[in-house]
Amino acid sequence: MQQLKVKELFNLKNTIAAGLFDDVEYPYEVLSMIHNYISWLGKGLSPDLFEKRGEDIWVAKTAVVAPSACLNGPLIIDERAEIRHCAFIRGNAIVGKNAVVGNSTELKNVVLFDGVQVPHYNYVGDSILGYKAHMGAGSITSNVKSDKSLIEISVGNDKVKTGLKKMGAILGDEVEVGCGTILNPGTVVGPHTNIYPLSSVRGYVKGYSIYKRQGEVVDRH
Repeated sequence: MQQLKVKELFNLKNTIAAGLFDDVEYPYEVLSMIHNYISWLGKGLSPDLFEKRGEDIWVAKTAVVAPSACLNGPLIIDERAEIRHCAFIRGNAIVGKNAVVGNSTELKNVVLFDGVQVPHYNYVGDSILGYKAHMGAGSITSNVKSDKSLIEISVGNDKVKTGLKKMGAILGDEVEVGCGTILNPGTVVGPHTNIYPLSSVRGYVKGYSIYKRQGEVVDRH
């Protein structure tokens, strides 16, 4: 499925985790690799730029972390990122340069590319958010199906088997997600797409489009 390939969704120049995607074709393949990759990458980070906190947490010295934020490793927070009041990072997370993780936002097993904003009451689990992707207040990823079956990605009339029980959403570069939206398990949104507020999104949404509601997707051009 061409639409789901890493190169169709992201510019890998915009993440410290570019090497994570070296040997995969589809981004969901890296979800099981994040833990070990952070442990490996963290050991090579410059102590001039990063402070090591505990066994497996690396925080850039230019990052701003609120005292009330909860940080669990493995975790890398890159330069100039902002972790705000009561953010909860459960571990297996890479937070990119200039990213914002906001009030009461929860992260788990994620890669946030540079410039990502999840600033208000967001849950992001088992997901990858591309460069400057933004999730509006209260928008969340749902990462497990109600029947606990393995997740498939719907692309038109086709189904792509991921082999994963847990997968939230994959957002391409510069995706805008409106407030109160639910991104159902296995959602993939192509780059430069806008999702209307209060949407319930599933399957593949093409890039450079506007998602109004299920079945109504229009080109932005």
